[in-house]
Amino acid sequence: MPRAKLEITVPDSVWIGELSRNYPDAQFEILTVFPKGEGGVALAEITAEAVEEIVVEMDAYEEVTSTDYLQRTDDTALVQFETSNPVLLLPVRNAGTPLELPFTVVDGTVQWEVTAPRDRLSTLGDQLRQFGIDFEVIAVRQEMETEQLLTPKQHRLVQTAVREGYYDTPRECTLTELADESDIAKSTCSETLHRAEEKIVKEFVDETDLSSERTPAIQH
Repeated sequence: MPRAKLEITVPDSVWIGELSRNYPDAQFEILTVFPKGEGGVALAEITAEAVEEIVVEMDAYEEVTSTDYLQRTDDTALVQFETSNPVLLLPVRNAGTPLELPFTVVDGTVQWEVTAPRDRLSTLGDQLRQFGIDFEVIAVRQEMETEQLLTPKQHRLVQTAVREGYYDTPRECTLTELADESDIAKSTCSETLHRAEEKIVKEFVDETDLSSERTPAIQH
């Protein structure tokens, strides 16, 4: 399944975009976020010298309906807040793409990592453009789901082979030693490993061939 890394430029029209640009050295780490009615609730750790000033200014935004301190030190604040217009949440919610947390907003910029089918990544790009959010695709790569690709027996053997150095150069473990470590016959070890390697290599080649034929999942 494709895994995309995006760099999002938060518009000034979104309060956290403006606020983070007003305090470019501050870090807004979004730990959790979820929809609530027409709005959203989030937990953020804010790190800055003027952290109290930032939270006061944050609370003054019309779109921020509540702020609550959960923890406070000299330069950090753990704040739960509600917003009536969670613009950064809406594109991922509408596209049905799970957003990996936490993510950090600094000076109006944030990097997201999203793992989803290609059609949903494409929809996410459409949604970001629809909400007027500029973005850049940093990377898109295919993740092989080896636990689904291989049988449990094959998966355990491949893990053991990697751990014991069977695939190192120079090789740190012979096939006989790997079979002994796995408590199976050498012939069984060889056949099981060969079948696992065949699946992994074919899956890799299939996906790279398909990726080279397709346009990127998200186009800016």
